[in-house]
Amino acid sequence: MKRRDMLKLSLAATGLAALPATAAETCSGDGTPAQFIPKKAPDPKATENDIEKYPKCPYCGMDRKQYHHSRMLVHYSDDVADGTCSLHCTAISLSLNVDREPKGIYVGDNAASGDIKPLVEVSQATFLIGSQIKGVMTKNSKVAYGGEAAAKAAQAANGGELANFDQALLVAYTDMSKDVSMIRKNREERRKKMMKKG
Repeated sequence: MKRRDMLKLSLAATGLAALPATAAETCSGDGTPAQFIPKKAPDPKATENDIEKYPKCPYCGMDRKQYHHSRMLVHYSDDVADGTCSLHCTAISLSLNVDREPKGIYVGDNAASGDIKPLVEVSQATFLIGSQIKGVMTKNSKVAYGGEAAAKAAQAANGGELANFDQALLVAYTDMSKDVSMIRKNREERRKKMMKKG
């Protein structure tokens, strides 16, 4: 079976074949699905009202308002933005959009108070990696703080190691295989529970 036929079969099995052309279009020339290329119009002010403009993570479907504390936003140089739920999904965005140069990457600031954590540029953030704080899309927690003092206080209370964004991103890529296996297992368990209820 040819790769293209296998892809069509896979899309049909998951219901993606019925999606509109914009969601199932392919990269020109090679037939690779382009479903994860950001679809929103360019926005020079992507960080303003980011949750309203980008309510769901395009990679996992999670609600960014619910995960406001871990959400991220990649603002590419062509003004296209990708709003994600976590560092895990931001790592995917950066990999899939390798030809787009980020002009800004933002993360929820867990040093700030309030019902919705504000975004902070990742160069200003200190990440706490591997603490007892529950991770989002990962077992190996990665939590961002807009100030180093807040990160150190969280470290004193929860353990873990301090890191900058590049170090945290490297850990996210390193954790990707285990995290994907965990996510698949969790989703399969949820499907089984839903089938028993229904």
